[in-house]
Amino acid sequence: MIFITGGAGFIGSNFVHLWMNESTEPLLILDKLTYAGNLENLSEWRHHPRYHFVQGDINDRALIQHLLNHHTPRAVLHFAAESHVDRSIAGAADFIQTNVTGTFQLLEAVRAYWNGLPETVPGPDHPSRPHFRFLHVSTDEVYGSLSPSDPPFSETTPYAPNNPYSASKSASDHLVRAWHHTYGLPTLITNCSNNYGPYQFPEKLIPLLIHNALAGKPLPIYGDGQQIRDWLFVTDHCRAIAKVLKAGRPGESYHIGGAHELPNLTVVHTLCDLLDTLHPRKTGGSYREQITFVADRPGHDRRYAMDTRKIQRELDWHPLENFDSGLRKTLAWYLQHQEWVSHITSGAYREWIKQHYGP
Repeated sequence: MIFITGGAGFIGSNFVHLWMNESTEPLLILDKLTYAGNLENLSEWRHHPRYHFVQGDINDRALIQHLLNHHTPRAVLHFAAESHVDRSIAGAADFIQTNVTGTFQLLEAVRAYWNGLPETVPGPDHPSRPHFRFLHVSTDEVYGSLSPSDPPFSETTPYAPNNPYSASKSASDHLVRAWHHTYGLPTLITNCSNNYGPYQFPEKLIPLLIHNALAGKPLPIYGDGQQIRDWLFVTDHCRAIAKVLKAGRPGESYHIGGAHELPNLTVVHTLCDLLDTLHPRKTGGSYREQITFVADRPGHDRRYAMDTRKIQRELDWHPLENFDSGLRKTLAWYLQHQEWVSHITSGAYREWIKQHYGP
């Protein structure tokens, strides 16, 4: 069995779908079900015998310990995190509590469990210390910002976080690394670039743009829109995580990126043009007419880029989707799942959007 934290969130739920479709191994899923954790993301599996869901907090060490001892997983995949920069700027406390303290509590529970495992495999359904893995999912934002001429981030790039979110993720990465080097816990860290795809909560750029475009609302762009990000289709990310879990070397970090560096404004223009083709405006004209520039956020990093040669060389992973194909799949999914969008865009969500982007 695999134990997944944050499995009802965007990346976690996409991993659940991939795993349930491509593996015969059961999943134990823990999620606190905050605003971004949504059981609708997993509804198709709720009656499947290999699917087990528990609502709970990674800060609840007693619960974690109970679940580990009862279900005896061979690996823990740690997706659970507060992940939106704007929310971290407005209030950092939740990010410290979840990303830092929560990761610490999880590591301590896992360490106690791992210490109690046998050195050899007692049977096909029982894990052992040498074969156990703790995989921590992180972000490229821990490295700070690149200039236009800088080489991409590598696994040896020094950490330089510039906002509360990236600082909290940096701290969690350091904890995971320390628990490996100090206690011997067999950990793996993955740092990914900007994800997009199905089930992404519409506060992140691409689903926000789709949601606003279809509603006839402004498409808000921070600053001049020239912030550059490396765009990674979420299923490609999940495939990479599965490869790292299977064959990654304990104590190592692996970078996962889409090899598509694009300015935010180019992303918006590409999406508008695709919408013009697939879902023309009833009033005519282009969705580009809805683009609105808003004041840049504090500490906005200018460019991220990932050097993925290590994971390509060691684990033979590379993205299957380019940005155009991934964006088409993403847009098609949102157009076909408007009921899902309407369910999660509650009054609280609309009020938050108003505070950050205007009416």
